[in-house]
Amino acid sequence: MASEVIQVGSLSVRFLVEAGESGGSVAMFEITIPADARVPAPHSHDGYEETIYGLTGASTWTVDGEPTDLGPGDVLCIPRGAVHAFDNGGDLDATALAVVTPGLLGPDYFREAGAVLATAGRSSPDFAALTEVMRRHGLTPVPRR
Repeated sequence: MASEVIQVGSLSVRFLVEAGESGGSVAMFEITIPADARVPAPHSHDGYEETIYGLTGASTWTVDGEPTDLGPGDVLCIPRGAVHAFDNGGDLDATALAVVTPGLLGPDYFREAGAVLATAGRSSPDFAALTEVMRRHGLTPVPRR
């Protein structure tokens, strides 16, 4: 059965396992990062770890200031509290699998963030609204330097 694809700006997210399906132990989603995408705002989360596994293409994940290129078969663990962001500066779309343990991050975060970004259209998004959505779902935004 195909699951919902959630648009969050230029990103697409498709959940494979939600917390309710795992007794809260894990959430897992596939994320597609278009070529030349630079998203999201740097952030951290204190309530869960996030492990990223590269499926297709290449993306760069910066964790606590250290960039790591992630291609097919590469894996990166983002510990609780680590400030991180990612981008895709390449010519090809990239897809990665994200595993969140425990499963505290769900589709509602991506739907709400996507709605804020969709409302903005081509203009700058409402950063206060986006910050509120992030904080409500356990993410702490960090201003880009």
